[in-house]
Amino acid sequence: MKKSSPLLTAYRVLAYVTGVGLILLCASCVAYYGFGKAEIAVAIVGTIHGWAYMVYVVVAFLVGNKLGWPIKKMVLVILAGTIPTCSFIAERKVMKQIDEQLESGVDPDRLVKA
Repeated sequence: MKKSSPLLTAYRVLAYVTGVGLILLCASCVAYYGFGKAEIAVAIVGTIHGWAYMVYVVVAFLVGNKLGWPIKKMVLVILAGTIPTCSFIAERKVMKQIDEQLESGVDPDRLVKA
């Protein structure tokens, strides 16, 4: 991608933070509920993931609104943060689509300005 913006950078970072946080939360829950260990990890990771996900929802909505996504696509991208590893896949697809739009001659300012 030739240009970027703080909004797209925030989306990309939050997609990864949310995805990693959810994987860690799942592992912590398995340790806690399966083996009685990691109670503090569940509380800490769960809180961090919860807050990161809320910010991810807002940023994904702003990106989708800015790019004129249909509601269904926005909802799917937002829900990707609730399934382990799906936020990584959604982020890759979104960035690939943005790159393709830029290559096809769409005004880059429409896509990347916050």
